Amino acid sequence: MAAQKDRVMALSEWEDRWQEGRIGFHQLHVHRMLKTNIDKVLCGRKDVRFFFPLCGKAIDMKWLADMGHSVVGVELSQKAIKQFFEENNLSYSEESVPAIPGGKMFKSSDGKISLYQCSFYDFSSSIAGQFGGIWDRGALVAINPCDRQRYAALIVTLMDKDCRYLLDTLLYNPELYGGPPFFVSDEDVRNLFGSACDIELLQTEDSFEERHKSWGLDSLTEKVHLLTLKGN
Repeated sequence: MAAQKDRVMALSEWEDRWQEGRIGFHQLHVHRMLKTNIDKVLCGRKDVRFFFPLCGKAIDMKWLADMGHSVVGVELSQKAIKQFFEENNLSYSEESVPAIPGGKMFKSSDGKISLYQCSFYDFSSSIAGQFGGIWDRGALVAINPCDRQRYAALIVTLMDKDCRYLLDTLLYNPELYGGPPFFVSDEDVRNLFGSACDIELLQTEDSFEERHKSWGLDSLTEKVHLLTLKGN
Protein backbone atom coordinates (compact mmCIF):
# COMPACT_ATOMS: atom_id res chain seq x y z
CA MET A 1 0.00 0.00 0.00
CA ALA A 2 2.96 2.31 0.56
CA ALA A 3 3.25 2.65 -3.22
CA GLN A 4 -0.27 4.11 -3.41
CA LYS A 5 -0.66 6.10 -0.19
CA ASP A 6 0.36 9.40 -1.79
CA ARG A 7 -1.55 8.90 -5.04
CA VAL A 8 -4.00 11.75 -5.56
CA MET A 9 -6.50 12.11 -8.39
CA ALA A 10 -8.09 15.52 -8.90
CA LEU A 11 -11.85 15.63 -9.39
CA SER A 12 -11.21 17.04 -12.85
CA GLU A 13 -9.46 13.79 -13.81
CA TRP A 14 -12.63 11.81 -13.05
CA GLU A 15 -14.70 14.29 -15.05
CA ASP A 16 -12.27 13.92 -17.96
CA ARG A 17 -12.70 10.15 -17.89
CA TRP A 18 -16.45 10.52 -18.28
CA GLN A 19 -16.14 13.13 -21.02
CA GLU A 20 -13.66 10.96 -22.94
CA GLY A 21 -15.53 7.70 -22.36
CA ARG A 22 -12.67 6.13 -20.41
CA ILE A 23 -15.03 4.32 -18.02
CA GLY A 24 -13.77 0.75 -17.91
CA PHE A 25 -15.05 0.64 -14.33
CA HIS A 26 -18.67 0.81 -15.54
CA GLN A 27 -20.37 -2.57 -15.72
CA LEU A 28 -23.06 -3.41 -18.27
CA HIS A 29 -24.83 -5.85 -15.98
CA VAL A 30 -25.99 -5.87 -12.36
CA HIS A 31 -22.99 -6.74 -10.22
CA ARG A 32 -22.96 -10.48 -9.54
CA MET A 33 -21.89 -10.03 -5.91
CA LEU A 34 -24.78 -7.66 -5.26
CA LYS A 35 -27.17 -10.23 -6.72
CA THR A 36 -25.62 -13.02 -4.65
CA ASN A 37 -25.82 -11.11 -1.36
CA ILE A 38 -28.93 -8.96 -1.76
CA ASP A 39 -31.03 -11.13 0.60
CA LYS A 40 -28.46 -10.57 3.36
CA VAL A 41 -28.75 -6.84 2.82
CA LEU A 42 -32.53 -6.75 2.71
CA CYS A 43 -33.19 -9.22 5.55
CA GLY A 44 -36.81 -9.38 4.44
CA ARG A 45 -37.25 -5.60 4.45
CA LYS A 46 -39.40 -3.86 1.85
CA ASP A 47 -39.08 -0.30 0.52
CA VAL A 48 -35.47 0.10 1.64
CA ARG A 49 -33.75 3.44 0.95
CA PHE A 50 -30.43 2.65 -0.72
CA PHE A 51 -27.44 4.95 -1.01
CA PHE A 52 -24.90 4.71 -3.85
CA PRO A 53 -21.71 6.72 -3.22
CA LEU A 54 -19.92 7.75 -6.44
CA CYS A 55 -22.75 6.07 -8.34
CA GLY A 56 -21.74 6.76 -11.93
CA LYS A 57 -24.47 5.29 -14.15
CA ALA A 58 -24.62 1.92 -12.38
CA ILE A 59 -27.56 -0.13 -13.62
CA ASP A 60 -27.69 -1.67 -10.14
CA MET A 61 -29.69 1.44 -9.18
CA LYS A 62 -32.51 0.65 -11.60
CA TRP A 63 -32.45 -3.01 -10.58
CA LEU A 64 -33.10 -2.08 -6.96
CA ALA A 65 -35.71 0.52 -7.89
CA ASP A 66 -37.51 -2.08 -10.02
CA MET A 67 -37.65 -4.28 -6.90
CA GLY A 68 -39.61 -1.53 -5.13
CA HIS A 69 -36.75 0.16 -3.26
CA SER A 70 -35.71 3.81 -3.56
CA VAL A 71 -32.23 4.95 -4.49
CA VAL A 72 -30.17 8.06 -3.76
CA GLY A 73 -26.81 8.45 -5.46
CA VAL A 74 -24.01 10.99 -5.46
CA GLU A 75 -21.95 11.54 -8.59
CA LEU A 76 -19.61 14.32 -9.73
CA SER A 77 -20.24 13.94 -13.46
CA GLN A 78 -23.44 15.35 -14.91
CA LYS A 79 -22.76 13.35 -18.06
CA ALA A 80 -22.82 10.10 -16.07
CA ILE A 81 -26.12 11.02 -14.41
CA LYS A 82 -27.85 12.01 -17.63
CA GLN A 83 -26.58 8.89 -19.37
CA PHE A 84 -28.04 6.77 -16.57
CA PHE A 85 -31.53 8.13 -17.12
CA GLU A 86 -31.29 8.19 -20.90
CA GLU A 87 -29.83 4.70 -21.29
CA ASN A 88 -32.51 3.26 -19.01
CA ASN A 89 -35.30 5.18 -20.77
CA LEU A 90 -36.26 7.00 -17.58
CA SER A 91 -37.80 10.45 -17.69
CA TYR A 92 -36.45 12.80 -15.04
CA SER A 93 -36.52 16.32 -13.66
CA GLU A 94 -33.61 18.55 -12.66
CA GLU A 95 -33.44 21.04 -9.83
CA SER A 96 -30.85 22.97 -7.86
CA VAL A 97 -29.92 22.01 -4.31
CA PRO A 98 -29.69 25.17 -2.17
CA ALA A 99 -27.70 23.38 0.56
CA ILE A 100 -24.97 22.46 -1.95
CA PRO A 101 -23.41 25.41 -3.80
CA GLY A 102 -23.60 24.54 -7.49
CA GLY A 103 -25.21 21.21 -6.69
CA LYS A 104 -28.08 19.70 -8.67
CA MET A 105 -30.50 16.84 -8.13
CA PHE A 106 -31.85 14.70 -10.95
CA LYS A 107 -34.96 12.72 -10.01
CA SER A 108 -36.81 10.04 -11.96
CA SER A 109 -40.43 10.88 -12.72
CA ASP A 110 -41.65 8.08 -10.44
CA GLY A 111 -39.57 9.51 -7.57
CA LYS A 112 -37.72 6.23 -7.00
CA ILE A 113 -34.25 7.43 -8.00
CA SER A 114 -32.62 10.73 -6.97
CA LEU A 115 -29.06 11.45 -8.09
CA TYR A 116 -27.13 14.41 -6.68
CA GLN A 117 -24.46 16.01 -8.82
CA CYS A 118 -21.83 17.26 -6.39
CA SER A 119 -18.66 16.32 -4.58
CA PHE A 120 -19.26 13.42 -2.23
CA TYR A 121 -17.95 15.51 0.66
CA ASP A 122 -20.58 18.19 0.06
CA PHE A 123 -23.33 15.63 0.70
CA SER A 124 -24.73 14.85 4.17
CA SER A 125 -27.65 13.31 6.04
CA SER A 126 -29.11 16.81 6.45
CA ILE A 127 -29.69 16.85 2.69
CA ALA A 128 -31.27 13.44 2.12
CA GLY A 129 -31.56 11.69 5.48
CA GLN A 130 -30.09 8.33 6.44
CA PHE A 131 -30.29 5.02 4.62
CA GLY A 132 -31.26 1.43 5.28
CA GLY A 133 -28.85 0.07 2.69
CA ILE A 134 -25.60 1.15 1.03
CA TRP A 135 -23.98 -0.47 -1.98
CA ASP A 136 -20.34 0.63 -2.26
CA ARG A 137 -19.00 -0.81 -5.47
CA GLY A 138 -16.18 1.29 -6.85
CA ALA A 139 -16.36 4.13 -4.32
CA LEU A 140 -14.00 3.35 -1.44
CA VAL A 141 -11.57 1.82 -3.96
CA ALA A 142 -11.74 4.97 -6.10
CA ILE A 143 -11.23 7.78 -3.59
CA ASN A 144 -7.73 8.98 -2.84
CA PRO A 145 -6.18 6.84 -0.07
CA CYS A 146 -5.42 9.99 1.95
CA ASP A 147 -9.17 10.75 2.07
CA ARG A 148 -10.36 7.39 3.40
CA GLN A 149 -10.86 8.41 7.02
CA ARG A 150 -12.96 11.38 5.92
CA TYR A 151 -14.95 9.15 3.55
CA ALA A 152 -15.61 6.49 6.19
CA ALA A 153 -16.69 9.06 8.77
CA LEU A 154 -19.25 10.50 6.35
CA ILE A 155 -20.55 7.07 5.34
CA VAL A 156 -21.20 6.16 8.99
CA THR A 157 -23.29 9.31 9.46
CA LEU A 158 -25.45 8.23 6.50
CA MET A 159 -26.25 4.85 8.07
CA ASP A 160 -29.66 4.45 9.71
CA LYS A 161 -29.70 2.28 12.84
CA ASP A 162 -30.74 -0.77 10.79
CA CYS A 163 -28.52 0.02 7.81
CA ARG A 164 -26.73 -2.82 6.07
CA TYR A 165 -23.70 -1.57 4.17
CA LEU A 166 -22.37 -3.82 1.41
CA LEU A 167 -18.75 -2.92 0.65
CA ASP A 168 -16.79 -4.21 -2.35
CA THR A 169 -12.97 -4.18 -2.11
CA LEU A 170 -10.10 -5.26 -4.35
CA LEU A 171 -6.86 -7.01 -3.44
CA TYR A 172 -3.81 -7.14 -5.70
CA ASN A 173 -0.12 -6.27 -5.55
CA PRO A 174 -0.10 -2.44 -5.18
CA GLU A 175 3.57 -2.36 -6.10
CA LEU A 176 2.56 -3.32 -9.63
CA TYR A 177 -0.29 -0.85 -10.22
CA GLY A 178 -0.79 2.67 -8.91
CA GLY A 179 -4.60 2.73 -9.08
CA PRO A 180 -7.39 3.62 -9.17
CA PRO A 181 -9.06 1.37 -8.32
CA PHE A 182 -6.92 1.19 -5.22
CA PHE A 183 -5.92 -1.78 -3.11
CA VAL A 184 -8.03 -1.99 0.06
CA SER A 185 -7.10 -4.72 2.55
CA ASP A 186 -9.28 -6.34 5.21
CA GLU A 187 -7.13 -4.51 7.76
CA ASP A 188 -7.91 -1.21 6.04
CA VAL A 189 -11.64 -1.96 6.32
CA ARG A 190 -11.28 -2.76 10.03
CA ASN A 191 -9.23 0.38 10.68
CA LEU A 192 -11.74 2.58 8.87
CA PHE A 193 -14.99 1.14 10.16
CA GLY A 194 -14.22 -1.21 13.05
CA SER A 195 -14.89 1.30 15.81
CA ALA A 196 -18.42 2.02 14.58
CA CYS A 197 -19.43 -1.15 12.75
CA ASP A 198 -19.51 -4.90 13.00
CA ILE A 199 -17.89 -6.32 9.87
CA GLU A 200 -18.63 -9.65 8.23
CA LEU A 201 -16.81 -10.99 5.16
CA LEU A 202 -19.51 -12.43 2.90
CA GLN A 203 -17.71 -13.44 -0.28
CA THR A 204 -14.28 -13.71 -1.86
CA GLU A 205 -13.76 -14.24 -5.59
CA ASP A 206 -10.97 -14.38 -8.13
CA SER A 207 -11.93 -11.46 -10.39
CA PHE A 208 -8.85 -11.35 -12.62
CA GLU A 209 -9.67 -10.60 -16.25
CA GLU A 210 -7.57 -10.25 -19.39
CA ARG A 211 -7.86 -6.43 -19.21
CA HIS A 212 -6.07 -6.42 -15.85
CA LYS A 213 -2.86 -7.50 -17.59
CA SER A 214 -2.67 -3.96 -18.98
CA TRP A 215 -2.46 -2.77 -15.37
CA GLY A 216 0.62 -4.95 -14.93
CA LEU A 217 -1.25 -7.41 -12.70
CA ASP A 218 -1.35 -11.19 -12.77
CA SER A 219 -3.99 -11.62 -10.06
CA LEU A 220 -6.90 -9.72 -8.55
CA THR A 221 -9.22 -10.76 -5.72
CA GLU A 222 -12.59 -9.16 -5.02
CA LYS A 223 -14.23 -9.23 -1.61
CA VAL A 224 -17.64 -8.19 -0.32
CA HIS A 225 -18.10 -7.19 3.32
CA LEU A 226 -21.32 -6.53 5.23
CA LEU A 227 -21.15 -3.71 7.78
CA THR A 228 -23.76 -2.93 10.42
CA LEU A 229 -23.67 -0.33 13.18
CA LYS A 230 -22.54 -1.75 16.50
CA GLY A 231 -25.36 -2.48 18.93
CA ASN A 232 -27.95 -3.02 16.18
